[in-house]
Amino acid sequence: MSEPGNWQDQAGRPPLGEPGTQLTPAAQYWSHPAPASHRSRRLHPGAKVTNLILLCVFLTVAVGTLAVFAFSIGASVFLVCGALALIPLAICVTTLMWIDRWEPEPKSALALGFCWGAGTAVVTALVVGGWVQPLLMASNASADPDMVGAVVQAPLVEEICKGAGVLLLFFLRRRTFDGPVDGVVYAGIIAAGFAFTENILYFGQAFNDSGGQPGGLVGIFIMRGLMSPFAHVMFTGALGACVGYAARHGGPAMVLGAWFVGLVPAMLLHGLWNSLTFIHGNFFVLYLVLQVPVFVLFITGIIFLRRAEARLTRRRLSDYVPSGWFSQPEVPMLASASGRRRVLAWSRTFGAGNIMKEFIRLATRLAFTRQRLLVDAKGAAGSAAAARFAAAQVQELELLNAATAARSELLRRHGAAAWNARHRP
Repeated sequence: MSEPGNWQDQAGRPPLGEPGTQLTPAAQYWSHPAPASHRSRRLHPGAKVTNLILLCVFLTVAVGTLAVFAFSIGASVFLVCGALALIPLAICVTTLMWIDRWEPEPKSALALGFCWGAGTAVVTALVVGGWVQPLLMASNASADPDMVGAVVQAPLVEEICKGAGVLLLFFLRRRTFDGPVDGVVYAGIIAAGFAFTENILYFGQAFNDSGGQPGGLVGIFIMRGLMSPFAHVMFTGALGACVGYAARHGGPAMVLGAWFVGLVPAMLLHGLWNSLTFIHGNFFVLYLVLQVPVFVLFITGIIFLRRAEARLTRRRLSDYVPSGWFSQPEVPMLASASGRRRVLAWSRTFGAGNIMKEFIRLATRLAFTRQRLLVDAKGAAGSAAAARFAAAQVQELELLNAATAARSELLRRHGAAAWNARHRP
């Protein structure tokens, strides 16, 4: 295959070859793939049923929670506030999907996380918060209960409730929870669901407290929906990044420890944001001085993590070059954003864009699986680590066969398109 910057060789042949051209050894191998197994794309039947049941349960809780809120603030107010809450939700989900572009997470897992955040986490936070608030006030009866609730109780309870969903997704979808970016995406979708439901409640209360005048609703919408749509996403995203880092470099014990560590920055960021309303001074000045730099730092961290994922993909795919599963020029094609764009554009010229997307997805999943395999190999002496290592080996072979089949299909389609072009009347 030619270098990523030049997608045709000296004779004008495209990168995957065509009938009658001399293929590289890897391409010759790929043109006769081993029987492909697609089980890597599906959950074990028992796990699939468990996920479906949990999704139905969490969805029911979310719908029930929203129904209670609709009864509390009024159906008409609920519809208006729900429509407004969709705006920051759309901003957050769109951003999270952009972050998740390199190695997208399963839609079913994201739906599970969203329903947890929008329903179960909200209900749990309301119930547990009602128990924690009196305990906090008992230790300092002279404190302002509103400040204690906003700065201490809410960060403590809400981040634990949202974070529990991150931990749940790790144990349910261990095969697709591969690193810090995955942790940020899973934590972010949970937080987005939580913020969506919470925003409806806050918007409705503000509207009713203002006697039905739009001024109060507009003010809180600007502050929560436009000035800080990513607040909850950033809070819980810090925890998710810690969990994702541990998932890449260790086992469940390390992940559990990282979860407790991640609660610290999540709670601190949450408490800092809530404290702005109690600090005397210009809110907008404090917002610019404190919250904007935090947001910039968050975006910078995401960019850094995405680049780290690209480097890891390149390193792990390079491991397969000596054995011929991938050719050396193909590694940068699959492990760089520019290479992916070029090869996707090329594959679309003969109607194989979706197959190329699948090939890229499989190769990226393979790189992350190999990274997990290497980590598990270090502790394979223990029974639990040995089981994870064996499971990773099975998944690795499944992904290799599936990638081989995808590339073979690309070769076939391109060959057919080239033949049709030469023999077109």
